[in-house]
Amino acid sequence: MSDELANRRLKAGKLPPDLLAGFIGDLNQNDKRLLLGPGVGEDAAFVSFGSSTLIAKSDPITFATDRIGWYAIQVNANDIAACGGTPKWFLGTLLLPENEPASTARDIFAQLNSAAAELGITLIGGHTEITVGISRPIISGTMLGEAAPSETVKTSSAQIDDDIILTSGIAIEGTAIIARESKQSLLEAGLSEGEIANAANFLDSPGISVVKAAKIASSTGHVTAMHDPTEGGLAGALDELARASNTGVSINSDQVKIYPETTKICEALNLDPWGLIASGALLITTNKTGSSKIISALNEAGIPSAVIGSITPVEEGLARISNGITEPFPMFERDEIARLYSQT
Repeated sequence: MSDELANRRLKAGKLPPDLLAGFIGDLNQNDKRLLLGPGVGEDAAFVSFGSSTLIAKSDPITFATDRIGWYAIQVNANDIAACGGTPKWFLGTLLLPENEPASTARDIFAQLNSAAAELGITLIGGHTEITVGISRPIISGTMLGEAAPSETVKTSSAQIDDDIILTSGIAIEGTAIIARESKQSLLEAGLSEGEIANAANFLDSPGISVVKAAKIASSTGHVTAMHDPTEGGLAGALDELARASNTGVSINSDQVKIYPETTKICEALNLDPWGLIASGALLITTNKTGSSKIISALNEAGIPSAVIGSITPVEEGLARISNGITEPFPMFERDEIARLYSQT
């Protein structure tokens, strides 16, 4: 096995789930206060703190270079919220390349402070250093939150016959990153300045935060599971949901919202939006009775949502239905944005 791993070369993006599952299985998780440890598809860890459950999550920002401090707060807060918790405390590790202007550090700290203030989060520590061997700033964050034990939500709690609800649309984050990082390529591909500017604004509208959506859904009392699609896109998130809950999924692709700007960028650069990094969307599972209540609550708050499919028995696997025809479920070796930037 060691020779097999030595010969397997990893590409940019998430560690493949088969490898991750194997490595996690070898970890020591014997602490009795650990309620939920690492697992493929689980958004965060749960640790018992008496009457409260501590929820902990770490996530880096590796694709974006613009507003990375703001990104770090948002994406880590999303995972806490997707677990039914309230994000409260953040620690960040900021790595800067040699000879980087000191103003870069100042700007990133300002971004962290501003984003934390938006969500009521306190910056409690971390580390900053100038690092040999990197070409751009990188930040990795750890978010801590809490919830009452009865309010925590696991990805693995999805049940067969549950509806799957998707909020907002897919590939919101990927659309914004590409518009901000690859403007010239998009211009050369035929997009207008206005179209690129609209796509770049996706960070804020429709936005990549799902904290509000998760809180509203949880408050209905009908959520069985939630999962925050990020790297790997919608397809990766649905695969993780199925792996965590030991189920299958059946998705009606006609109900999956894709914004016109996303479609145009993906067509221009030969990308598939189902595999494009997708912060800004939230997957929610619920029993049939709860779907209308969750969707109604979200819509009242101005958050678009729709039932896009259902949880099925594991032996049925992953299925996608388009125009009434079942087709192979899209699978991606890595996120489409990783593939794009590896090529360039």
